[in-house]
Amino acid sequence: MMVLTGAEIVIRCLQEEKVDYVFGYPGGSVLFIYDELFKQDKVRHILVRHEQGAVHAADGYARSTEKVGVALVTSGPGVTNAVTGIATAYMDSIPMVIISGQVTTAYIGQDAFQEVDTVGITRPCVKHNYLVKDVRDLAVTIKKAFYLARSGRPGPVLVDIPKDISAAKCEYAYPKTIAMRSYNPVIKGHQGQIKKAVQLLLEAKRPMVYTGGGVILSDAAEKLTKLVRRLGFPITNTLMGLGGYPATDKQFVGMPGMHGTYEANMAMQHCDVLLAVGARFDDRVIGDPAHFSEVPRKIIHIDIDPSSISKRVKVDVPIVGDVPEVLEDIDKLLAASGSQPDEKALKAWWKQIDGWRGKDCLKYDRKSKLIKPQFVIEKLYEVTKGEAFVCSDVGQHQMWAAQYYKFDKPRRWLNSGGLGTMGFGLPAAMGAQLAHPGAQVACVTGDGSIQMCIQELATCKQHRLPIKVILLNNGYLGMVRQWQELFHGNRYSESYVDALPDFVKLAEAYGHVGMRIEKPGDVEGALKEAFKRKDDLVFMDFASDQTENVYPMVQGGKGLTEMILAEEL
Repeated sequence: MMVLTGAEIVIRCLQEEKVDYVFGYPGGSVLFIYDELFKQDKVRHILVRHEQGAVHAADGYARSTEKVGVALVTSGPGVTNAVTGIATAYMDSIPMVIISGQVTTAYIGQDAFQEVDTVGITRPCVKHNYLVKDVRDLAVTIKKAFYLARSGRPGPVLVDIPKDISAAKCEYAYPKTIAMRSYNPVIKGHQGQIKKAVQLLLEAKRPMVYTGGGVILSDAAEKLTKLVRRLGFPITNTLMGLGGYPATDKQFVGMPGMHGTYEANMAMQHCDVLLAVGARFDDRVIGDPAHFSEVPRKIIHIDIDPSSISKRVKVDVPIVGDVPEVLEDIDKLLAASGSQPDEKALKAWWKQIDGWRGKDCLKYDRKSKLIKPQFVIEKLYEVTKGEAFVCSDVGQHQMWAAQYYKFDKPRRWLNSGGLGTMGFGLPAAMGAQLAHPGAQVACVTGDGSIQMCIQELATCKQHRLPIKVILLNNGYLGMVRQWQELFHGNRYSESYVDALPDFVKLAEAYGHVGMRIEKPGDVEGALKEAFKRKDDLVFMDFASDQTENVYPMVQGGKGLTEMILAEEL
């Protein structure tokens, strides 16, 4: 048995978990750990310029891979700066381990320099957290953290390590496996419930498949696609589920919800059997639950987290289990039954859906002399051939990216869905680029969002990350302005972003390539030129139409069919 310091144990544990990258920022309480990082070369540290950026970068790394993201921050302001990123990951169920430093154990509770109650502050926004009080518990605690982060419904787990614990010594042994009596996620779905689900699917006249982020997180896209094609049913992916089913496939009817397509929302509202997979019926997807429940339908809900089932909408056939396992069982049972859904009814249902599709709810003015943001996203899709990892910030640009970039593969669309965190895009793109060095990585952002974590341009320079930044610059906090226009009498209270920097010069100041694009005719050429520069970060500042809004739109508290369409204004 080796005798190691706590700091040495931390690094050895990360190596055991095959961690490639740690995103972090040093400080007094984690200096022993940073010293051990310096002495080895298996785990690479990425120095960010703000702790929020560290956690978002670890988040982007995790979302774009099947791995756990890891962040390392110091005590006090290091932790409080990281909380936004932790909450972002928690809301979207992203597997992460955050290691934080803490003041020495004797000083805890004494208002010591750079002390905060890390466990108390982070408790509402982590899957679990630990304060390590004995160095002998450190290795097993880190093992538990990784196990909890990646199993069941994933999420961030925080391990708080006092400085004296990182300096103390003990015999080191890393457990090969872990068992927790109070934590045993159900993997296999109940066979009786699966049989009921299959029977409902076969009897459906107006079926609909509704899938969310659980499909992406559980790597169930392939099995979902196989099942949906066997059934011939229409399917919609939520904002977090985009790429779970190919967006270019004819059975895909677009994204549902507040800014979903007309056909997706109408089909969701009027179906008679709804298969919900790894989704949670949140307010931005179904709108008002009372309105949603006005149309009678049978709901099958598959989720690994039992607390998500019947939380907002009562379901008829709950199935708790790992999404790919349950989908495979359903597919096998369907195949063995030899039965098919009602072809005549399904044909009539598709005719109705195609009628809704005829509205062309995503059309916009293609002859405008101003750059339309939708046009930029469409050209981004064409230039990258739909193969890019697209990271977005939060706002109008996020919705346009979701609407107009056709994601055919999972883990290519990285955005903050649940918390809606401005500043997420650039550091998340850093994590994705490090995870996929040769890939095309685009950060779609706005003039408000990009300034939240713009200092990470320095990190991109240091580590030579050739991200392509697509700034849809309309001089406003766009989504705020849109709501003020529609619901607050055009009173644009503090939504105009005055005194914007010259983003081209700013990008150049960080050592990158900057472009300013002001005419629609120059959009495609700029994108092609940017992506040709495979070794450079290119910051493209697109002067976008200031008056453009995101449609369709369902106002908060309204029902799915109460959409505002551009053509109706």
